[in-house]
Amino acid sequence: MAEPQKQYITPETKKKLEEELNALIANRPVIAAEINERREEGDLKENAGYDAAREMQDQEEARIKQISEILANSTTERQAIIEGVAHVGSVVHVYYNDDKDDKETFLIGTRAAASDNKDLETYSEQSPLGAAILGAQEGETREYTAPNGRTIKVTIITAEPYDSAKAATPRA
Repeated sequence: MAEPQKQYITPETKKKLEEELNALIANRPVIAAEINERREEGDLKENAGYDAAREMQDQEEARIKQISEILANSTTERQAIIEGVAHVGSVVHVYYNDDKDDKETFLIGTRAAASDNKDLETYSEQSPLGAAILGAQEGETREYTAPNGRTIKVTIITAEPYDSAKAATPRA
């Protein structure tokens, strides 16, 4: 079985995620001490401080797992992305159902890949839209089935490698 394709993230995003991960890991002993302190207060069934500390621990452990998975499945090395073809790591400008006024610009990839551009919509390559347009060239129209069962036509206006400075403005 082929290994899944790694998702591109910017070096800045990788650094932010690593810093957050290190801070969360460093905070583990603090939370463990808080849990132990609250446990010593007695009855755990009616101990709001204990419950809050355990909830904090659960949230932080979930975030540690999430960040670890993102880092394990990502790369800061750009793959060869052909301008004009929709790939993972491409910013794609499209219009829907032959309506040239119904336009959208988005990144094919993960939210982490564009963490420096919160305004840029992101679609996974596994999403119905992302899967439908992978490999599509500028001017090409593809169809996909939306989660509500509706068939939607999407036409590629432009597709270009992600660059946060260019992502906000389509060429066409």
